[in-house]
Amino acid sequence: MFRFYGLSLLIIAIDQISKWLVTKYMEIGERIPVIDSFLLLTSHRNQGAAWGILQGQMLFFYIITVLIVGFLIYYMQTQGKNSRWSAVALALLLAGAIGNFIDRLFRKEVVDFVDVYIGSYNYPIFNVADASLTIGVILFLIATFIEDKR
Repeated sequence: MFRFYGLSLLIIAIDQISKWLVTKYMEIGERIPVIDSFLLLTSHRNQGAAWGILQGQMLFFYIITVLIVGFLIYYMQTQGKNSRWSAVALALLLAGAIGNFIDRLFRKEVVDFVDVYIGSYNYPIFNVADASLTIGVILFLIATFIEDKR
């Protein structure tokens, strides 16, 4: 089980280092093309949740995140032992929740910087913690589906 917490810590570290680099070396709104017309680094800040919802509701995010982190740790200790895929998914969810919580706690906003264009559609700017949350949800759904089949 400790290796899954190690995975969480690794992702949190990558998330926080990448955010630190963006805040140190980029101005808000600055854009650096990585792959033309597809992937840019764009320095952006968000005081809400995904897609900018619930802007400025920091107390709400503090309470919800503490509850979610507690639930994820409990679930990792009880259910994560039964399935490697579930444990990985929960580790990713934990890392994502804590990564963005650190931003909200110390910066009073979340640092986003991954800017993806799919054709003419500009996907909402996100960060490593957001990616970890998304991948964690997908893996958890797959793990749940596989376990239900057994």
